[in-house]
Amino acid sequence: MSGPVNGPRKRQVSDKANVATAAATKPPRPLRMERRMTSAEALMWTLERDPILRSSFISLTLLEGKPDFDRFRRRMAAAVHALPRLRQRVRGGRPLQVSWPEWVDDESFDLDYHVRRVALPEPGSMEQLLELAAVEAQDNFDLARPLWTIWIVEGVEGGRAALLSKMHHTITDGVGGVRLSAQFIDLAPDTPDPPDPTTQSPTNPAGPTDPDRTNPATDPTEPGRPLLPAAVQQLARTTRLAATTAAASVRHPMSTVETGRSLFRQAFITESSRSPLWTGRRGLARHFEILSFDLDQAKRAAHALGGSLNDIYTAGLAGGVGAYHQALGFEVEELRMSMAVSTRQDKSAGGNAFAPARLLVPTGAKDPRQRFEAVKERLAEARSERSLGVADALAGVLTTLPAPLLVRMARQQVQTVDFATSNVRGAPFDLYVAGARILANHPFGPTGGTALNATVLSYKGSMDVGLNCDTAAITEPVRLRRCIEDAFNELLHLAG
Repeated sequence: MSGPVNGPRKRQVSDKANVATAAATKPPRPLRMERRMTSAEALMWTLERDPILRSSFISLTLLEGKPDFDRFRRRMAAAVHALPRLRQRVRGGRPLQVSWPEWVDDESFDLDYHVRRVALPEPGSMEQLLELAAVEAQDNFDLARPLWTIWIVEGVEGGRAALLSKMHHTITDGVGGVRLSAQFIDLAPDTPDPPDPTTQSPTNPAGPTDPDRTNPATDPTEPGRPLLPAAVQQLARTTRLAATTAAASVRHPMSTVETGRSLFRQAFITESSRSPLWTGRRGLARHFEILSFDLDQAKRAAHALGGSLNDIYTAGLAGGVGAYHQALGFEVEELRMSMAVSTRQDKSAGGNAFAPARLLVPTGAKDPRQRFEAVKERLAEARSERSLGVADALAGVLTTLPAPLLVRMARQQVQTVDFATSNVRGAPFDLYVAGARILANHPFGPTGGTALNATVLSYKGSMDVGLNCDTAAITEPVRLRRCIEDAFNELLHLAG
């Protein structure tokens, strides 16, 4: 009996070791870290004139034991040296909108301001840890400094600790952030320290990819050149875009018409959100909840139902949010969801490469199979929207508008959405932070003016979900989390 049992286990351990070894020997990922913000990043930056639309995100990493803080600090010193963005602040773009926002070196950079250590008071419960994370999420960044902080949190119950990282969305999105974390996360508990950064040359940011950035007359980062007004810079880009689009419409008229229809469906929704509980109720206070599900069981359930892991995830959320409404005395058949769709086509780390898609998801279906089928169909339609391919171009057009008008338009549009969601893939093998093994990763994406952001990050055999709740909209977040857990488990049980 021992032979057949032990054999597969040994092979499984060997396979994981091979995966980790392959990951360790891969060449460094190219970095998306240009000086000039992209149109989408500049749009996010401008919209933060309204604090409801802040786009910072938090990641809560649970650790099996207490990490070596001094060792972690040395690792972060090397990461800051290797990643230019971590030692840069933003210049321009707001509040006067007189120049395009760009990244400039922080001459007074202080690593100890960004890398911190704190201990929870006894008993160090998960509720205390989540409250600390939510308070940190509500605290806005000091705009005179680089837009990130990392806390090592000690004293978590059960002899555990946590890594609490906060980053502004203009630095990177979920996929890029996971890849950036390789700079300070290890594949083994005894990974040696990186070389002393003071003896190394810093990594150069990615080269220019936009014609404006290679033209000294219009490049806002060219030394010795005056900054042009943002509207003037973007007007030239928009004019070129319009000319290119016009030429394409002549060659492919039907494709252009469908892209226009798709853009109208996604960008100019006029009806309000569907929830009778939280429509029109928004505030700045946040409450965090976490939950986890077995990744292999979710894959089996998705396969049995003829869909994908993201279909299972979205169907579980839709069912849970619908059950929450029902528990509070309201029946809702559909709610509008905003879903981040990755447009990243390369292996790069950092930067932003995503487009938001809005769609109605069924929340009233009592049969989980019927709800899954309906969600799968809606997601397929959303992913095929042609407007996703022109999201950055649209952002470029919008950034030419006066900031007050742009913010007002954005608030009108986010009021059409009930909740936001995102799905990020993580590592399938053990990872470590300064000698402490990572147990789970719970991401908390920005609400972006919606009532709730539910983001999942897969790690090893788990789907780790973070719920970022606007407490003005969601008055019973613990009940919401339980409803979502029940809806997920209902779907997972279909795997048999």
